[in-house]
Amino acid sequence: MILLWLIIVPLIAGPAAWAFGRGANSLSRWISLLALAVDGVLVLSLWQTAPAPGSSWIAELRLAWIPQLGIGLHLAADGLSLVLVSLTIVLGLASVLCSWKEIGERVGFFHFNLLWILSGILGVFLSLDLFLFYVFWELMLIPMYFLINIWGHENRVAASYKFFLFTQAGGLLMLLSILSLASVHQAETGILTFDYALLKTTSLGPAASLLVMLGFFAAFAVKLPVVPFHTWLPDAHTEAPTAGSVILAGLLLKTGAYGLLRFVIPLFPAASAAFAPAAAALAALGILYGAVVAFGQRDLKRLVAYTSVSHMGFVLLGAFAGSAAAQSGAVMQMVAHGISTGALFIIVGLLQERLHTRDMERMGGFWSLAPRLSALGLVFCLASLGLPGFANFVAEFLVLAGSFPAHTAAVSVSAAGLVLAAVYSLRVVQRVFHGTAAVPMLPDLDARETLVLALLAVAILWLGLQPGLILHPLSPAMDGLSASGVLAGLIK
Repeated sequence: MILLWLIIVPLIAGPAAWAFGRGANSLSRWISLLALAVDGVLVLSLWQTAPAPGSSWIAELRLAWIPQLGIGLHLAADGLSLVLVSLTIVLGLASVLCSWKEIGERVGFFHFNLLWILSGILGVFLSLDLFLFYVFWELMLIPMYFLINIWGHENRVAASYKFFLFTQAGGLLMLLSILSLASVHQAETGILTFDYALLKTTSLGPAASLLVMLGFFAAFAVKLPVVPFHTWLPDAHTEAPTAGSVILAGLLLKTGAYGLLRFVIPLFPAASAAFAPAAAALAALGILYGAVVAFGQRDLKRLVAYTSVSHMGFVLLGAFAGSAAAQSGAVMQMVAHGISTGALFIIVGLLQERLHTRDMERMGGFWSLAPRLSALGLVFCLASLGLPGFANFVAEFLVLAGSFPAHTAAVSVSAAGLVLAAVYSLRVVQRVFHGTAAVPMLPDLDARETLVLALLAVAILWLGLQPGLILHPLSPAMDGLSASGVLAGLIK
């Protein structure tokens, strides 16, 4: 029942935070912290649990829900789920703490939406019934729309509509594919089901398999995001409040990557193998495009947003490489990007709160004015460019090395993204933190802000020096994903 409680706790805490969210001394912040702390304790208990013999699942729960339609509450966690659930709790806590002072209006409703987004994300990472997965997929969408639309910046309304339309369109294509797969399975076996394990046995012709797979891929490509389906992302990131940007970059993008690894490749191995060269080409395009466009930005938040397009291209490349090393690197990239880019968005939010601008042309010389903020900003910029010692370096190295045999040309092109990442990251360091002071004074980080960013800095360094903390629990799931019949041996 731990898996169910992981989802239920923030679902219950959301309305409670809304109910107690009135007044300047709102209890909603503390309710959110308590709910996520409870989930953190539950996750820690899962880390102490070993998978059953002969199984990669650490925990599993099956309950009847709508048996007439073959829909059940099937939740399960393996190393892949556990790593991403842990990331969700960590960035959820960071989101609550970083918005402690930023959000001063409708505080209770803000935390209601925040907690329900996190509940939906947890449900996505734990669901093994495809209909249930789709329910949680949609649950993430509406609260995030409100988060951008109500608490965002100048162009928040247009950005929230764009986010909603893109993600809803992709979700509807995925729903059609889920229904198609279930219908074919019922025609073959006489059993109507949405259970992941049973649907994996469904036989589809090459053309039908590719078509149904593309429906799933469309939803996950929009959320990842894959160029050219990325255009909602810079606007949503730029206009969202700080907590919204942290969740978007750190978690919502990861649900798209998770969908590729959990559903697209195992459900459609032959179609995925056929599509792999195209996926690798899209990955290389995204890596270079995101890096080049990031370099041209003056808006610091928009710059960080475009770096997400580039960094997540490595996830797409690793996912379709057909090797456990590359796919483990893709997951490590998900974690590293979530921590480092989430922290950069927090720093951008703190600068905007103090300066009332995100324009880098109006920044500079902050090292002498705010040394703690500048030092931590340097740490996360170095992590973002993939400096050895940080988790980002481990992730990108594993992806490139593991993908090289299958996608040599795409890897050769993608490697240039590492050079471009150094260019735009060092540009941020030079333009924002060094040079002549652009303002007479800049308040440095307070204790709360320092604690949040310092803990994230320790995490990104710790995982860079001890990557086995992530790679070891991932190993059974990644070995199973890259086993014969699931891409391996199919990519020529």
